[in-house]
Amino acid sequence: MRTVLRKALGQAEREGLVPRNIAGPSAAPRVVAKEGRTLTPEQARTLLAEVRGERKEALVTIMLAYGLRRGEALGLRWDRLDWTAGTLLVSHSVKRIKERDPARTDRRTCLVVSELKTRRSRRTLYLTPQLVELLRRHRARQAEERLAAGETWQDHGLVFPSEVGTPLDPDNFSHRLSALCKRAGLGHWHPHELRHSGASLMLAQGTPLHMVSEVLGHTSIAITKDVYGHLMEGDRRLAAEAMSRALFGN
Repeated sequence: MRTVLRKALGQAEREGLVPRNIAGPSAAPRVVAKEGRTLTPEQARTLLAEVRGERKEALVTIMLAYGLRRGEALGLRWDRLDWTAGTLLVSHSVKRIKERDPARTDRRTCLVVSELKTRRSRRTLYLTPQLVELLRRHRARQAEERLAAGETWQDHGLVFPSEVGTPLDPDNFSHRLSALCKRAGLGHWHPHELRHSGASLMLAQGTPLHMVSEVLGHTSIAITKDVYGHLMEGDRRLAAEAMSRALFGN
């Protein structure tokens, strides 16, 4: 809340609406990062087995494999996918905002696809052959949906749109994911917990922290360390053992 207020008053100061940004000199509160709940490797495989053949199979798999934010996953575009190189650029996000022109609609909010603003958020995902094949099957399925929808299809170029091509509502996806997890016997899980799970699984496989930070799109490696540092006990133990060998011999 302080950050948003500071940025808002900073913009107001630049526009001459206020003489001074009084939130700027204020002391920031100390934020203690909570340890997010994560899927175990066995639970992750159980979830992927449950979604196999589902319309959301590719979406859930990509989110879990790369720890994508919900809006980022829903904003993935086909024209950012290089089939030959096996890369997918994360460049857009789907989010729900307040309707700025109430006179044009009776809805208070609307879905928008907006470009990611920060350099670290815009990142390239390197796809394995298995994921490339999964996306090929997903695209073939989407082509069938497009034919079935006919004139009602609205093409937005999204990899994971609704059944008529429009941006998929993030909340609807959350409800669907929860239902799939419950059906798999895992209980309720939120898309953001897939992000935590993806990060923890990468670290468990020995992926360096700075690479996990880049895959997640964190603005700095410090954020990744604050959130997931507790998962690196094994690395710290190896470092201590290496130091012991250097000082005292084998």
